[in-house]
Amino acid sequence: MRAAALARLSRLARPSLRWTRSTLADSPRAAQRVSRSRSFGRALSSAPSQEVHDGPAAQRGQDVPKTIARLLAWNPDTDVPVVVNGYVHAVRSMKRVTFVSVNDGSSVTHLQAVIPPDQADGLTIGAAVRIAGTWTRSAGQKKIQAYELQGDEVDVLGPSDASTFPIQKKYQTPEFLRTLPHLRPRVPSNAALLRLRSAAIAALTQYFATRDFTQTHPPVITSSDCEGAGEVFVVAPANSPTQDEPEGPFFRSRKYLTVSTQLHLEALAQSVGNVWTLAPTFRAEKSDTSRHLSEFYMLEAEMTFVDDLGSVMDTAENMLRHLATSLAETHVGREILSREGQTPPDVIKQRWEGLMAPAWPRITYTEAINVLSSAPQQFKFKPVWGQGLQAEHERFIADTVGAGKPVFVTHYPRDIKAFYMKESRTAPGEPGPTVECFDLLVPDFCEIAGGSMREHDTRALIRTMQTHGLPTPPLDNGEAAAARAAAKDDAVAGEADASGAGNLDWYVDLRRWGCPPHGGFGLGFDRLLCYLSGVHTIRDVVAFPRWFGRCDC
Repeated sequence: MRAAALARLSRLARPSLRWTRSTLADSPRAAQRVSRSRSFGRALSSAPSQEVHDGPAAQRGQDVPKTIARLLAWNPDTDVPVVVNGYVHAVRSMKRVTFVSVNDGSSVTHLQAVIPPDQADGLTIGAAVRIAGTWTRSAGQKKIQAYELQGDEVDVLGPSDASTFPIQKKYQTPEFLRTLPHLRPRVPSNAALLRLRSAAIAALTQYFATRDFTQTHPPVITSSDCEGAGEVFVVAPANSPTQDEPEGPFFRSRKYLTVSTQLHLEALAQSVGNVWTLAPTFRAEKSDTSRHLSEFYMLEAEMTFVDDLGSVMDTAENMLRHLATSLAETHVGREILSREGQTPPDVIKQRWEGLMAPAWPRITYTEAINVLSSAPQQFKFKPVWGQGLQAEHERFIADTVGAGKPVFVTHYPRDIKAFYMKESRTAPGEPGPTVECFDLLVPDFCEIAGGSMREHDTRALIRTMQTHGLPTPPLDNGEAAAARAAAKDDAVAGEADASGAGNLDWYVDLRRWGCPPHGGFGLGFDRLLCYLSGVHTIRDVVAFPRWFGRCDC
């Protein structure tokens, strides 16, 4: 399958529509037309369920395509009656005929319908229409498409005042379109990003289902800050009493919108084995960058009974390779790979080929620091062992070490990573202790995923939590822990929550009773879509983006 997808990539070098074009505008006569429901009803009754009733297609038992994308790809041998639903993107009136461009969001290419002038009344930009007619070979020398719809009956189902419709023929910047999140998806390029997201979810679901992972739904409201960074949103009803008032908070202690589902996934994995989820996460970061949102989707997976970090990296690598290979075979994948937009098609093609390539490079953090220190170029931030890699460092590693492929950077210093990561055995030449973890870097785009082996020893986990300044339960026996878990009074949890750290006693309890070696990873799903589509900012691959200072709709 991967070979076929790579072969298809090599054929997709021809750009199609400009990705930045929006829609067209026309005269505002939307309200003049009353529905021709009776005559149109007769047209519908002649072709129930949009099936072909005569001709060779009917003899083959073939259905009329139900979306414009499928209809544009359909070349029947004979004329076929069809019904098309969609939105008007352009109207061009001639003396004898009227040309109408219609789109239903299933393709970046509009369908051309040719209708009699007496049927064009009320056709304005943005109007929702239903056109019944014949799908036939295009006539004339200048053919926009091989086949066209010869319309007989037109019904305006939803009028639109073109004079006030914000989506215009002229170029409209992404910044402007972000102010119209409720209308932005009607631009064909933005609709394609929604379809890319859908196709990616389908491919990922297939990958995990065929490998016996259980899809789960961890909670959005949590009692703890998984990452320990404190960048959390507190959950409370409107006009609710505060923590200090006698009535107390809604949940008896402070709760948060989740920053990661990992901790809950670890609990679920100990019951059904390997698990995964694709869920919203929230960060109260006051970041105004192209890579950050306050609400975004994370794909997270947890694997039980795994003994080494390599197994976790293998799963992440195989998952992304399967995703790219599957998407290359889809209609929206071919659109993305051939479109002309913010990123040249050949660059997007190279990214997809890199994801499909076997054997991604794997280097340690210490090796990465050595590569950066010996690099001829000057970095704004000097690479120093024990400090996090900056975006410029990650970009250099991805471009030089990866050479077009993603790169795993493993075994970061313990002090700059999360408390739940398992400590590594210090290798010769390591300046300090490290943990069994990885970040996945991709060319042009830096880090998109990270994972680790989780600390499954109770005492080791508590020591690490203390090092990170997190409240910890006492090192007692299992009976005392069980008694705490069954207690009705959560005053201790409330005190912990009041400190801002949250209650992690339950997470420690997972280690007390039958906790096997396990590990997992998280992937920024929206960042991945940016990488696959060539869109420059994460705000344009999310339908309703939320970031510091902005939460429209």
